[in-house]
Amino acid sequence: MDSIYLIIVIVLLGLAVLDIIVGVSNDAVNFLNSSIGSKVAPIRIIFAVAALGILLGTMFSSGMMEVARSGVFYPEKFTFPSIMMLFLAVMLTDVILLDLFNTFGLPTSTTVSLVFELLGASVAVALYTIWTTESGGNLGEFINSGKALAIITGIFTSIAIAFLVGSIIMYISRIIFSFNYKKPFKYLGALWGGIALTAITYFAVFKGLKGSVLVSSELLAYLEGNMGMALLYTLGTWTILMAILQHIFRVKILKVIVLSGTAALAMAFAGNDLVNFIGVFMAGFDSFHIAQEVVASGGDLNTLYMGKLSEPVVANIYWLLGAGTLMTLSLFLSKKSRTVSNTEVNLARKGEGIERFSSSPLSRSIVRGSLTLSKSISTIIPESMKKFIDKRFEPVELENKASFDLIRASVNLTVSAMLISLGTSLKLPLSTTFVTFMVAMGSSLADRAWGRESAVYRINGVLTVVAGWFLTALVAFSAALAVGLFLMWGGKIAIVIMIAIVVIMLLKSSKLHTKRKSKEEQQQQVLSTKDQLITSCNNDVHMVLDRTLWILKKVIDGLNDENRKSARKAMNEAIELYEKFKDKRDYEVVPTIESIQMNALDLEQEYVQLVDYSYELTKSLKAISESTFNYINNNHSAFSKEQIDDLKVFYNTLTDVFNCYNEMEKTGDYSKFNKVTNLRDFILELNPKLTKRQIKRVKEGVSSTRNSILFLNLVNESKIVTLQSGNLIKSHRNFREQSSKHSMTMIGAKELINNATLNL
Repeated sequence: MDSIYLIIVIVLLGLAVLDIIVGVSNDAVNFLNSSIGSKVAPIRIIFAVAALGILLGTMFSSGMMEVARSGVFYPEKFTFPSIMMLFLAVMLTDVILLDLFNTFGLPTSTTVSLVFELLGASVAVALYTIWTTESGGNLGEFINSGKALAIITGIFTSIAIAFLVGSIIMYISRIIFSFNYKKPFKYLGALWGGIALTAITYFAVFKGLKGSVLVSSELLAYLEGNMGMALLYTLGTWTILMAILQHIFRVKILKVIVLSGTAALAMAFAGNDLVNFIGVFMAGFDSFHIAQEVVASGGDLNTLYMGKLSEPVVANIYWLLGAGTLMTLSLFLSKKSRTVSNTEVNLARKGEGIERFSSSPLSRSIVRGSLTLSKSISTIIPESMKKFIDKRFEPVELENKASFDLIRASVNLTVSAMLISLGTSLKLPLSTTFVTFMVAMGSSLADRAWGRESAVYRINGVLTVVAGWFLTALVAFSAALAVGLFLMWGGKIAIVIMIAIVVIMLLKSSKLHTKRKSKEEQQQQVLSTKDQLITSCNNDVHMVLDRTLWILKKVIDGLNDENRKSARKAMNEAIELYEKFKDKRDYEVVPTIESIQMNALDLEQEYVQLVDYSYELTKSLKAISESTFNYINNNHSAFSKEQIDDLKVFYNTLTDVFNCYNEMEKTGDYSKFNKVTNLRDFILELNPKLTKRQIKRVKEGVSSTRNSILFLNLVNESKIVTLQSGNLIKSHRNFREQSSKHSMTMIGAKELINNATLNL
């Protein structure tokens, strides 16, 4: 046997390991979001409970194994070399696709990804076989299209039902318990817990035990035949146990419910979705063993058709244990799993804050339509009922700054469990990702978490994620089709090229994820103490002044030498600086003012102005650098020596202004601040002179149209830079003086308190 097939099996194993890592990063949102969002326990406890569920779930894994081997295509129509290329195309595509979704924090369905990758790769191999063999045939003989159609139908149905049921049950639950749920929960908590845990148990039986390698078919048949009575006993047992824990041992049973649901969903994830990651490898591994037997008996691999893959399969327990262990490690170590979880928690959280998504025409139309419908319904509801409902939805401050409370977390887990169980019992091909995400979105809507200030952004976020799911199917099919055709055409060389592409893309996506995470952390920064405020403002002002001179120097150097690299560096730095202060103005200022623990309005006013002046300054730097780069990049005529000298006069004077202010700041003596003002005025007076010189050059015909436009734009933006930098310097001087006064006032107050204490 050609050694290439052994290499393919090894590559499939390596890709399966990577697939587990990126797959767990994506699907962790299914079972982590409710616990993380409600902060039911420390993060290490939540991850430990989920890890236990994963390890248990690997023992009950079989759900999609048949799909990987024969669910989407007819293996008896494919030869051994063709089917190995098919499996390789699926795994290469799956790793890239899931990693890209994880990088951008978008949850997607590993089930849909796998099915459509199998479909795309099998179509590619089938088409290549039809085109290159004399026997020919038609595509319908190779592909099991009914399976893909059933999955698409299940997706559409599950999205609508999950959102609707999640909304209704959350609304009823909030009416019963309200946000101040401690008193009603004292009387109804045990029954609530019994119902929730019964649903979770039912979920575990149908979703976990079915097809288990540890449970006999007779026991499973007995449970299914007597499920009604079993559920009744389960409900009674759980209700009594919850009552004992709540009233005798004073246990917060809501936390027990949420953590139990987390473990159950994690168990279901491992039991149902594990084969999405290792199913293709195991199918390839089995194919390799079948081929070895044929070769040993003198058979020809090129005429070996893989009909044996249609036979029933029992998963190897050691492979399952190994995969489960790797999944557990990935859960703890993967940073991207928390990024994906943060997306759902952010969309479902209570109240205002930083929104990950912008608005769109569709989301705005939905909100306007909902407001109109709400006003119409409000006119027919009695006033007393409206007051009662509004009172039930009066929010209270959540513990530990959680995104939502334990009531909503328990609803998310319980409803998800029931819907997935129902779908499984009806043999509907549901996705755990679709169901859990849409239940969470429906419950957050019903819980009035989407207020007027955030609704358009949340709805657009949900639409973006849902669109991403459907896009996954299209991209997965298309990418697997392209990769499959490339592998079939290119053979061994194509395999090497594709592996190199996967490695490069994984490295680049890791860097991109780190950059995105850093930006999000910067957006979420809130300055809560005076020392943090003073330090941050001082550092920002110094950084802006330094970067301003650096960018202007690079711009002048770029124009002087027609250096595109220098101009690009200036542009990239200016854009990064602009986005930093745009984010500070949008996301930091108001939360900082709300949370900062001090009474100093003058100081806070100067802080707001510092951010605003910095933003306006960086906006002009961005305009200067972008127009310069575009000019040089389009190979327009070079600037004359006179034009460069004019720009250098502006740059040198601005440098003197900044240096003069730095010296005053070091000594703390601002008595000669008028020197800074005079230098600034000199630059402003220089502005019309530079404009007149350029007009003269235009009249003399020594300057082209584009050259003149750019120069005049630079002069105009330089005027704005001068004005805003002057405002920034003046405001920073006032800020430092106010911070010194505030510190002296605080010291004086402490001395008065100490003296009064001593006198007493």
